[in-house]
Amino acid sequence: MKVHLTSAVAGLLLLGGASFAVAQAVVIAPEQETVIREYVTTQKVDPVELPADVEVTVGATLPETVELHTLDVPDVNYQYVVVDGRTVLVEPDTRKIVHVME
Repeated sequence: MKVHLTSAVAGLLLLGGASFAVAQAVVIAPEQETVIREYVTTQKVDPVELPADVEVTVGATLPETVELHTLDVPDVNYQYVVVDGRTVLVEPDTRKIVHVME
């Protein structure tokens, strides 16, 4: 019985870790971050204030009221928004945050 319980707990931890890994799957290379920062700086986009119930974390969904901006950078298929001095990359179809650049 103890062995089965330990196996079940280990399986749940592995599944939890796998879903965490999926949420962290978007990797922006340092070179890409540099290009994105330069692009965002040249666009002069006003920062937005998010509703109090929305956290700037990977996996969070931005409401439809937040205007997303096109990110015209090669090999990066995301849109962005600037929040509190951070560039937030967003999956346009789902509006989920995929990467936060400090």
